[in-house]
Amino acid sequence: MTDHILAIDQGTTGTTCLVVDTDLCVRGRGSHEFPQHFPRPGWVEHHPEELWGSVCAAIRDAMRDADIRGNTIAAIGVTNQRETSLVWSRDDGRPIYPAIVWQDRRTAGRCAELQAAGHEPLFKRRTGLVLDPYFAGTKLAWTLDHVHGARSAAERGELLAGTIDTYLLWRFTDGRTHATEPSNASRTLLWPLTARAGDGRGWDSELCDVVGVPERMLPEVKPCTASFGVTKNVPGLPDGIPIRGVAGDQQSALFGQACFDAGEAKCTYGTGAFVVLNTGPEVVYSRHGLLTTVAWQLDDQVTYALEGSAFMAGAVVQWLRDGLGFFQAAPEVEALAQSVPDSDGVVLVPAHTGLGAPHWNADARGLICGMTRGTTRAHIARAALEGIALQVDDLIRAMTADLGRPLQTLRVDGGAAANNLLMQIQADLLGVRLARPRILEATALGAVSLAGLGAGVWTDTRAVGEAWTEDRSFVPTGDTERASRLRAAWDAAVARA
Repeated sequence: MTDHILAIDQGTTGTTCLVVDTDLCVRGRGSHEFPQHFPRPGWVEHHPEELWGSVCAAIRDAMRDADIRGNTIAAIGVTNQRETSLVWSRDDGRPIYPAIVWQDRRTAGRCAELQAAGHEPLFKRRTGLVLDPYFAGTKLAWTLDHVHGARSAAERGELLAGTIDTYLLWRFTDGRTHATEPSNASRTLLWPLTARAGDGRGWDSELCDVVGVPERMLPEVKPCTASFGVTKNVPGLPDGIPIRGVAGDQQSALFGQACFDAGEAKCTYGTGAFVVLNTGPEVVYSRHGLLTTVAWQLDDQVTYALEGSAFMAGAVVQWLRDGLGFFQAAPEVEALAQSVPDSDGVVLVPAHTGLGAPHWNADARGLICGMTRGTTRAHIARAALEGIALQVDDLIRAMTADLGRPLQTLRVDGGAAANNLLMQIQADLLGVRLARPRILEATALGAVSLAGLGAGVWTDTRAVGEAWTEDRSFVPTGDTERASRLRAAWDAAVARA
């Protein structure tokens, strides 16, 4: 019997796979990290074969953990790090350059040129995005401009382009599928918010010309639960398994958190921190530095969202571990930070790869200030957790200003959401109840749910909503004076960064 769904959650630092049954119970897990490459300051790259290797290893381990055979899998769901993009040969599938990661800032100059030429209002109106190196379009154009012969090859139709979901679909189907869906397409600067996947209206020719990406190299855009082909020559999986659900990681987490109604919001604490608010069928433009984006498209119905992105969250803890050697394993940061009552005036601004929403400053850099002779690793570790929470506080303040009303509850997920100290700091800053689910892998759960809907395992979103169960909530302590002090010191440090 085909009574399992396989979810592929391809993230920035690793890949996680879940095997989930039709009751939305996790039967198996597999996770594998892969190397990050930093060839120059501000540059971040992934080698596609290393990324693909992490996917295959995670699938193998998840299948082994679940103790099932591949012929019991009804469908595959894929979710991915968004904006990371690459270009490959149509003939042999070989990438012509490493994948340029969403954190990469090498196209800041090009974005500044486009802003100076007066193009930003056009992009804001049509795509809901700002001109920032975060997004995929200028990364693709950079690759074409810096690999010998690439631009002319693209014009001849010899090259294909896409975000990571598109590349994975190509690999899963042995080159038979070159496709994406609206939540990923909406992060390229090339897909208008008013477009509908599957109705003939697609990539915006004018925006493609301005950015410098030939439209013919871009993938077909399908609804999130469409048929994206079947597996072919994938290590550890039989041929013929349908791929029936695809979404960008943050939209997938919103879906997995069962935020199906307008006004419901979640924050995912992964490599970065991402707050996404469902605005329903209405396109809501931000007046406070947030992004308007596609949440998902089911059949011909599009759901939209407001989003705020902080580029460094869990990555800050990874930096403390790998860059500074503060501890051996990331979970140790909680005990270290908990060993002191506060950060003793130390502020850490995690602007290592620039500042995202609502500041949008590609030139900002990380900053630690307020240190004295009495400052210890513990104070810096606590300041790092506070820095993560303060970034999210900035995002929520902007979001509530756009909405004109406060949030009642924020659903939280992602690896760093397991840190109880971070979650309590966050609740105290926001003055809002946080709800943490039993399954923290909401991103993968969203992929499972979309694939199950696409394959007909479930008929509607009700099963997802019923499966969502709260593990723990974090209620503000009411210490508003302390929160105000933290926020004032943060605002001053951000101005310096």
